[in-house]
Amino acid sequence: MNDSLSTVVLCGASGYIGRYLRASYEQRGIQVRTVGRGPSSDATWDDRRRLVDVLDGSDLVVNLAGRSVSCRYNKTNADAIMSSRVQTTAELGRALAEVQNAPTLWVNASTGTIYRDSRDRPMGESTGELGSGFSVEVARAWERELFDADVAIRKVALRLSIVLGAGGGAINPMIDLARLGLGGTMGDGQQMFSWVHVADVARVLDHLHENRGISGPVNVATPYPVINEVLMQQIRATLGRARGVPTPSWLLQFGARVIRTEAELVLKSRWVDPLVLTDSGFEFRYPTLDDALAEIASRTPRGLLPVTLG
Repeated sequence: MNDSLSTVVLCGASGYIGRYLRASYEQRGIQVRTVGRGPSSDATWDDRRRLVDVLDGSDLVVNLAGRSVSCRYNKTNADAIMSSRVQTTAELGRALAEVQNAPTLWVNASTGTIYRDSRDRPMGESTGELGSGFSVEVARAWERELFDADVAIRKVALRLSIVLGAGGGAINPMIDLARLGLGGTMGDGQQMFSWVHVADVARVLDHLHENRGISGPVNVATPYPVINEVLMQQIRATLGRARGVPTPSWLLQFGARVIRTEAELVLKSRWVDPLVLTDSGFEFRYPTLDDALAEIASRTPRGLLPVTLG
C-alpha cells in the first residue's frame, strides 16, 4: 500500500470499476470523493465551484466517466459516447486549472481498442499502431483532451483492456451462451482477447502513483492474453460445460443488431502489451486467465463468471 495516498477523487464512480475502486480505497482507510451526474456525488459536472472544491487537496484523481459502449453506434448513441468522455475530461481539466492544492497525478480512462485489429504482434505504448473507425476516434479524442489540458499535473491515459471480476456484466452474453451450450468459438476464434482482473486495475493505480516517472499512455492488460477459442474453452470448463456450439461472424453481426450492440466488441482482435507496467516492475496478481477465472468463480454463486468491458 502507498501510505502517502490519503484522498482520491473518483469521477464516474458508479460503474463497475469505479465501485470496486471505491470499496478498495475505503477498506484501506483512504478518503474517496466522487464526481458524477447524480445527487449522491460529492460534486456534479455542472457545478464548477463545487468540483474545484472536491479536487482541492486530493492526492490522485481518477476519471472513469463515459457512457457504455455496449450499444448500437447510431448517431444518438455515438454522440453520447463521444461527449460523455471528451466533455467530462475537458471540464475536469478546466477545474484542475483552478485548484490551489492540486493532486500530483491525473489518471484518465482510455481504451486498448485504440490500437488496430492485431493478430500478427502485440501493441505496446511505443510500438503499437493506432487503428481506425469510430471506437478509435473516440479514444484519440479522449486522450487528446487529457494531454492538451493546460495543467501542471502528471497525466496518464489508462488504456484499459477488458476488465474481469466478480459482479460485472458487460460481456455476460458470452457466459450465458456457454451455460446454454452455445459457448463455442466466436467468428474464427483466433482473435486475441486482452484482459485484466479488476484487482490488478486497482494495483496499477497504486503503482502509477508511486512511480512518478510514469506519464503518458499506459496499457493495462495482463502479459498473457488468449485467443477467443481458448477464452470460450476456459469459460465452459469453469461452468462444467464440455462443448459449445460455435457462432460464425455473420451470425454475430446479425445477433448484435437484435440485441442492440456491436459485433466489434467480440470480433476485434485486441492484443495489448503492457510494456510500461512490466518495464517499471509491476507484477500482476492474476497473470493468467486460469488464475482470474478461478478467483471469480470462487466468489460468485453457481460458478457464474461476470465480466465487464473496460
